[in-house]
Amino acid sequence: MNIRARFAMDRKKIVYLALICLMSALSAAPSAASQSDVKKVYTTSHINPRAPAIDGRLDDSVWEKVGWEGGFIQFRPVERADPAEKTEFKILYDDANLYVGVRCWDSKAAGIERRVARRDNFEGDFVEVTLDSLADKLTGFAFAVNAAGVKGDSLYRDGAMSNGSDESWDPIWDVATSVDAEGWTAEMKIPFSQIRFGRKDEHAWGLQVMRRLFRNDEVSLWQFIPRNSPGWVAFFGELNGLRGLNPPRQIELMPYTVARQQLFRGEPDNPFATGSRRALLGGLDGKLGVTSDLTLTFTLNPDFGQVEADPSEVNLTAFETYFSEKRPFFVEGRSLFHFQLTGGDGDFSMDNLFYSRRVGRTPQYYPDVADDTFVDQPGATSILGAFKLTGKTRSGLSIGIMESVTTMEKASLFAGGLETEQEVEPWTSYFGLRLQQDFRQGATTLGGMLTAVNRDARRAEHLGFLHDSAYAGGLDFSHSWRDRKYTLTLRLTFSRVAGSPEALLRTQESSVRYFQRPDASHFDYDPDRTSLSGHGGTVSFNKSGGGILRYSAGVTWRSPGFELNDMGFLRQADKILQYAWAGLNFTKPFAIFRNVNINFNQWRGWDFSGANIFAGGNINGWGQFKNYWSGGLGINRNGEQMSASSLRGGPSLRLPGAWNVWSEIESDSRKMVRLSVWGSGNKRDSGEMRSASIGAGMTIQPSRAFQLSLSPGYNYYKNELQYIATCETAAGNRYVFGAIDQKTVRLTMRLSYSMTPDLSIQFYGMPFISAGKYDRFKHITDSRSRDWGSRYSLFGPGELAWDEAGGCYAAAEEASGLAYGFSRPDFNFVQFRSNLVIRWEYIPGSTLYLVWSQGRTGFEDRGDFSFGRDVDNLFNVHPDNVFLIKFSYCFQL
Repeated sequence: MNIRARFAMDRKKIVYLALICLMSALSAAPSAASQSDVKKVYTTSHINPRAPAIDGRLDDSVWEKVGWEGGFIQFRPVERADPAEKTEFKILYDDANLYVGVRCWDSKAAGIERRVARRDNFEGDFVEVTLDSLADKLTGFAFAVNAAGVKGDSLYRDGAMSNGSDESWDPIWDVATSVDAEGWTAEMKIPFSQIRFGRKDEHAWGLQVMRRLFRNDEVSLWQFIPRNSPGWVAFFGELNGLRGLNPPRQIELMPYTVARQQLFRGEPDNPFATGSRRALLGGLDGKLGVTSDLTLTFTLNPDFGQVEADPSEVNLTAFETYFSEKRPFFVEGRSLFHFQLTGGDGDFSMDNLFYSRRVGRTPQYYPDVADDTFVDQPGATSILGAFKLTGKTRSGLSIGIMESVTTMEKASLFAGGLETEQEVEPWTSYFGLRLQQDFRQGATTLGGMLTAVNRDARRAEHLGFLHDSAYAGGLDFSHSWRDRKYTLTLRLTFSRVAGSPEALLRTQESSVRYFQRPDASHFDYDPDRTSLSGHGGTVSFNKSGGGILRYSAGVTWRSPGFELNDMGFLRQADKILQYAWAGLNFTKPFAIFRNVNINFNQWRGWDFSGANIFAGGNINGWGQFKNYWSGGLGINRNGEQMSASSLRGGPSLRLPGAWNVWSEIESDSRKMVRLSVWGSGNKRDSGEMRSASIGAGMTIQPSRAFQLSLSPGYNYYKNELQYIATCETAAGNRYVFGAIDQKTVRLTMRLSYSMTPDLSIQFYGMPFISAGKYDRFKHITDSRSRDWGSRYSLFGPGELAWDEAGGCYAAAEEASGLAYGFSRPDFNFVQFRSNLVIRWEYIPGSTLYLVWSQGRTGFEDRGDFSFGRDVDNLFNVHPDNVFLIKFSYCFQL
């Protein structure tokens, strides 16, 4: 729905880089050029007592109280051109609702595209009405509908480092559409309880109305905003005439019940694996308007059984994988708690003070038991309850308070005829506070965020590896000028974790920092430490609008002691990154293109000792052709780098520079059959690492209600230096590596059938096969050597043998006399995950779910890839099936 493609290094060096950004910002020459046209104003009228019937016909006499408003201007493909078809709208209101009628004239009414889909996922002809009811020029409440009557709604947020459109927002409102010989119409009823506004005698709200003419891939706007504008909501037109409104206090209570049946392979003598398990659960979700500015959203004993499974993977890196959030309570309204340390994309962009997947995570302890003991381990930590208090005051202060409590989780153990329990996750409280004040109508913002995690980790001695407490916070400042074309952004963050020496040793030795590295002396590795503190931040300056040229420059850092992973996400500490970007954005059609973007990126990084550890750059471009096909390509160059993570706590490893190329092409997205093909390749200068990925996508839409998409992919990866194990010896650690040959095949399948906008069937399935074979085993000798062959030593004849009895490789170095062992690293991993969901929103806000989820996972240590055999193995694995029925009813009080 979002149409607008929208680092001790000494302190002197950090300050120097920050000053570069600041001076660049101050050197921007003034200009009087405006980003948008003259503001349009629409005046509405109050109706009483009779409201229009929401049937999509716009034939109620009450609509005659106001005139039609038009004057739409083309947004794309040709800016400022007249639209191919005329669009008009009217707006009325009463004490409880806003009514919007839109007439989409169409001289080719038979060509109106009416595709039926689930809410927010539609294509086709549609209109969207967006209200800045807070009048803050930052927040827009968007209500959309396509010609088939499928709803879409989203929350737009302007501002530096915002994440644009949030489609998780699902207000309760009513809409109907009608198609006739002259085009189609939409009739909306938007309750004032679903949007936010302050108490005033008379309101002036921001207003935008958008139409998409699907067959031409044309978007037109009532209030024209150039595509190179640095904002969206800030440049809306105005809705006047709203008088005597009393902000209603929203009260919605949604009790639910879930019946669940799980079927799986039974195990003889295992009382926990009888082959089936049943459960009947219940809970309550709700929204309460505490004041006209603040809304309390809560959930008690939530269930997320209808949520799609995470994609399969084999992670051979030292780092945690970042998975997206899909649970409705945490998805909705997440933009307010979004405190991203660094904008853009790449590894640094994932770092955030709040990563909601921490709440309800998989228990972090697994019982250490004998082989004859059966264990029933919880798959996730139960959330007792959670709430969010969010809103924005009339003075422009955004407020967000969040609290989640997860229960103590216990695993059940059975041995010798006795069943016992052992704690695997302690009681935990997750708290978040977010404040942000707007100035200058949102062109300047100042805010902060605080997170706190507190655990009852000392209750059980074996849980002492977890932090007792973890606190993090930050301040963010953004200042825009020249009609928001230029922006200076500052973000400063801190963290402090505390716990037992065991917990802090684990933190110091984690892949985030590896304090045990023998060649690092710019921080203290202290086994007796009981707390750890750090800081991070970003200073950036960017030009985000006006003309075809856009650019950004900045510096971002994470100190060695910085830690966010109790409630947030942090991939690596002890890094300083300097970056610069420039982009050319051609929005007007020329030659064979409708639009083109070309980007130039440069980056360079240090650790906090001041050592340069990486550098690189890339050039990439993306464009849409006049035949509606699109494509992109890019080339990356990474220079030689010093990797602090490759040896998993050992000394840094010098890695050769590398080239990476990628490309993608997509067919016309309007067609009933859409195709895409993409590929990428990566090769180090020494040739010791090569990888390639290819994939394709096909979407078939044989009818307005049915859609099938298939996306196969293949990945090939060879690396002469793939980490296997760290082995302790009398002479110190030996870092064992091997040459890996890995092949991975996956297929993502999606099927959607929407009988009505409120009744749909959706299927998601992903078979995944990955095999990795290791040979040329070796150990690291001189990790920093500039000579590639001197960095390691291959095991010679007689130095390495397979120990069948011990089930491991036995190494015996002839030169040193050292002996040690390591497990076989070869793998064949197969997995299938699927979800079939029938969803019926039988009345607005109330839903019935019928869900079937299946999982199959298999593993062998054979290592060789055989597609036919591995597919057979996958579907020979006994499935784990979950069937559930979830019923909820929304009470609006």
